[in-house]
Order: sequence, then C-alpha cells, then structure tokens
Amino acid sequence: MTLYQPFLDYGIEYLKSRIDVSDYPIPAGFDRNSAMTGKGDKQAEVLTTSYGFQSPKLRQIRAAHVQGGQSLQVLNFVIFPHLNYDLPFFGADLVTLPGGHLIAIDMQPLFWNEPAYQEHYTTPILPMFHGYQAQLPWGGDFPEEARAFFSPAFLWTRPQETEAVETHVFGAFKDYLKAYLDFVDRAEPITDPQRLEEIEQAQLRYVRYRSEKDPARGMLKRFYGEEWTEEYIHGFLFDLERQLPKHSVIS
Repeated sequence: MTLYQPFLDYGIEYLKSRIDVSDYPIPAGFDRNSAMTGKGDKQAEVLTTSYGFQSPKLRQIRAAHVQGGQSLQVLNFVIFPHLNYDLPFFGADLVTLPGGHLIAIDMQPLFWNEPAYQEHYTTPILPMFHGYQAQLPWGGDFPEEARAFFSPAFLWTRPQETEAVETHVFGAFKDYLKAYLDFVDRAEPITDPQRLEEIEQAQLRYVRYRSEKDPARGMLKRFYGEEWTEEYIHGFLFDLERQLPKHSVIS
C-alpha cells in the first residue's frame, strides 16, 4: 500500500456513493505506463496509472497516480464541472519527493475576483480551512501568476512527517471532497448566454495555465519521453480544448 493509494481508493468510492458516475474515456496508452529508473541495486520501477469518471454535472473526474518508491509518490486528483455550471474545480496535488511532502488541496474558483462568487463557494469552507492550519501550516511562497487560480481556502502545506500526511492531510482531503460534492448537489445549471461564455473562458484559462505550467512535465518526460508526456497532459489531464466541440454550451 503506497502513501496515496488510500486517498485514491477513498476518493473513488466516496464519489460513487454520492453521485451517479460513469467511466470517462481514457485515451489508449494512458491508463497505465511504467519505466525503470536508477542503476544496479538502486534500480526501481515507476508506475503511472490513470482513472477517469464523469457525471451529469461533472465533465471529468480524473486521477493520475505515480508510484516510484518511498521518495516518489504523487496523486493528482482533479474534478472539472460541465460548462453549464459555475462550480469551482476540485484539485488535490499530493506529492512526495526526496526533499519532502508537498500538499495542495483547494476548490479552485472560476472567478476569483468576484466577491459574490467567493461568498458563495469559499466563505462556507473557510472554517474548515482554518481548522487545519494548526496541523498543516502555510507552505510558503508560490508563483504570483498562480494566485488567480486558487481560493482563500487554499490548503498549501509541506508536512515534515509522513504521519501528518496519513492523518491530517487525509482528513483534509476527505473534508474538502465532501464539501465539494455538497456544492455539486446544490448546483443549478446556468442558462444566461453571457455567463455561459464567461464560464467557458474561465475554464479554458485554467486548463491552459495548468497544462503549460504542469510541474510534473519534467518528471514524466524523464520517465516516458516527451511525446507521451505532452499527449498525456493535453489529451487526458487537461483535455478541455480537445473536448470543447462536444461540450460547449455557447450557441
């Protein structure tokens, strides 16, 4: 059992218990890939597995799980709503590298600069966020250009102990996911054409930023090569532009 396998198992099972999900198509060659790294007795396998689901309100629920021994564990778990809902994104980036743990969990807003939007989607979860700050303190600076893609309830932390990941981070993952699905339950479709266009553009800004700045790109290229990595990022992890003709609700 690797460090983030319990997170992945819980996330999938909890989603299935709360909403009606079906499989999201994973392009051929991306459901599983492996590579050998290191030399001699330090040689190890790096295994990357992918998971995809969808629901009536959520266009893509997907996870990428990288397992490469104790010093390389990654789970990227992201939920993208359909374009006729103003729901934020759910994002959990759980990373363990030789230098330590890097944890980012958030409901990433479509409209970070709209007070009414933040009041609706961020204010209700701020007490939950503050409740974790004692055990999971702020992890330090992150790029200024990224601030527009995170909420005031952004849980960004660098736990020193693995036990904190297994307990406090796991608890936060569960609580944020529950709160997100509570928002999904209450979400009503948007019909105003102008707002629909704003939602589509906001989603595109997000996926373009994430695909261009994906911190896993270098790691994946080292293991699997540039061609596989770029197609994995644009064709599965952040595939909205490829899928847009099928999902656009702008007439």
